[in-house]
Amino acid sequence: MAGQIVRVWRGYGKEAGVDRYCREHFPNSVLPQLNSIDGFVEAKVLTRPERGETELVVATTWQSIESVKAFAGEDYDKAVVEPVVRELLNRFDERVAHFTVALAASKGRNVKAT
Repeated sequence: MAGQIVRVWRGYGKEAGVDRYCREHFPNSVLPQLNSIDGFVEAKVLTRPERGETELVVATTWQSIESVKAFAGEDYDKAVVEPVVRELLNRFDERVAHFTVALAASKGRNVKAT
């Protein structure tokens, strides 16, 4: 877990478009690609209504920045957005944020600082 990287990307759209992203695009297109990359750990897709639209947050966890680069390329701060996403969402971040996991905890496990 030490040094794991969480990559965070946001998009915004109508509820129907975000729902299609979650039900169709992410599990059928994005997830198989992520699972094929060494160093991919997990993904979480979060949604919430926000000021008349739905916010979408995709948080992927990686073993290292090198595994992030295997997904996103050398310009790894640039969002990886397939053309169909432009049809599903009204807008999205062109750049992503990367965070280093400093502490992780879950039910039944002790808190671990990294």
